[in-house]
Amino acid sequence: MIETLSQLFLRDLEKLKTEITSYKDEKSIWEISGDIKNSAGNLCLHLCGNLQHFIGAVLGNSGFVRNRDAEFSRIDVPILELVAEIQLTMKVVQKALAELKEDDLQKTYPINVLGYEMTTEFFLIHLTTHLNYHLGQINYHRRLIKTSE
Repeated sequence: MIETLSQLFLRDLEKLKTEITSYKDEKSIWEISGDIKNSAGNLCLHLCGNLQHFIGAVLGNSGFVRNRDAEFSRIDVPILELVAEIQLTMKVVQKALAELKEDDLQKTYPINVLGYEMTTEFFLIHLTTHLNYHLGQINYHRRLIKTSE
């Protein structure tokens, strides 16, 4: 299961990198309009912060300190910096998951995030769905911004 989770996280973080680098320009990444309240850039920062915190810091003891507010307030971060953050996230996730043992998955996740106790396996699967939820939003945002010009 750990190998499967690692493959899924790395696959989808690679897709995140592809989405971010597929924008026609850096300005488009930060556009919001109407009911779209989060830019692709902010969602990218959010995903990287989320995974570096919940996998890297909590499970892998990476020392990462999350600033969730900045994930949504920073703007105009260059594409190269976003890509570097994605690549760092990939390394952090891969390292933390490689250090887990299969029986660790059945242990209670160290912090109560969702309001109830859950296994580490459950929470890691939750994190893959969270990543994909926002990845879909970014994909839709990119296509919507492109067509609205």
